[in-house]
Amino acid sequence: MINKWKTCCISPAATIEEAIHRIDESSLQIALVVEDHRLIGTLTDGDIRRALLEGSRLKDSVVPAMNPHPATADFGSDRESVIARMRHGQIRQMPILNAAGELVGMEILDELLAPEARENTVVLMAGGLGERLTPLTEQCPKPMLQVGGRPILETILLNFTDYGFKRFYISVNHKADVITQHFGDGSSWGAHIEYIREDKRLGTAGALSLLPVKPDLPLIVMNADILTKVNFSHFLEYHSVQKAKATMCIRAYEHQVPYGVVKLNGRQIVEIQEKPTQKFFVNAGIYVLDPDVLNLVPKDEYIDMTSLFERTVKENWTTAVFPLREYWLDIGRHSDLDTARSDFEVNFK
Repeated sequence: MINKWKTCCISPAATIEEAIHRIDESSLQIALVVEDHRLIGTLTDGDIRRALLEGSRLKDSVVPAMNPHPATADFGSDRESVIARMRHGQIRQMPILNAAGELVGMEILDELLAPEARENTVVLMAGGLGERLTPLTEQCPKPMLQVGGRPILETILLNFTDYGFKRFYISVNHKADVITQHFGDGSSWGAHIEYIREDKRLGTAGALSLLPVKPDLPLIVMNADILTKVNFSHFLEYHSVQKAKATMCIRAYEHQVPYGVVKLNGRQIVEIQEKPTQKFFVNAGIYVLDPDVLNLVPKDEYIDMTSLFERTVKENWTTAVFPLREYWLDIGRHSDLDTARSDFEVNFK
């Protein structure tokens, strides 16, 4: 359904008659009034019927008949919050706007409740030792630690299946049998799961060289110790729109220096900043890769995803970043696990 919403777009100069034809021709049952990539309003069959009852004619402009203040969703909004808003407002279609206020898509309630099946492969990296979480990880791999009554990895899998993804590879090493015995072939979750077995540590990207078949479509790669509410469908579509070979999710990270920072010119004080905050963007451990990028992964050798992106840049291929504003937590330490367990009831129920 990617970009099908574009067939619903009309200009403010269109007539009501033209809007009727557009609505009838589209399966989405709505017309989007757009000018300079910005949503001006929406028209449904009900809006048109009300306008005709009030005296409008078929050759009149759509502007007086349209809804100039439709409910919209921000690009990247998580599926559950959008569904809740649409159900509460009895809305069947909700346009999506990016940070610049431009129309970039549309959510359809029926599709959200039964998402379009995705043929893209998802690779979940679950082979790490989780040394910072010992002794909990001595007998249990970190992705299988319980949060909200189920393993972290199961929550990740369910999030992907909610967006229509069904094809998974799980990279395993430490205590691999715990993972394989729990998930099996994935059929209990309506998915198909195969396993990549790392006989040695291969980093966050090296296991990709062990994929038995190179996929035909872009694949999503994600560390299996992350809880997030990112909209994976939007992430994949963003990668496509950017025409990127590799796209990385990034997260804003702020660090406050606990002291006054003194700036000097030689021995002369120029400025004193009291406890300044520094802001960085950090790798969030979620990626989309075009199949060609897999050719840059050395066979059965250690390589991290950051190094793979550096190789992609050296090839002069386009890379992109997808800034996350949704819930995201990397469970690397005991304090992170405690936070995840506290957050789960709010963010994942």
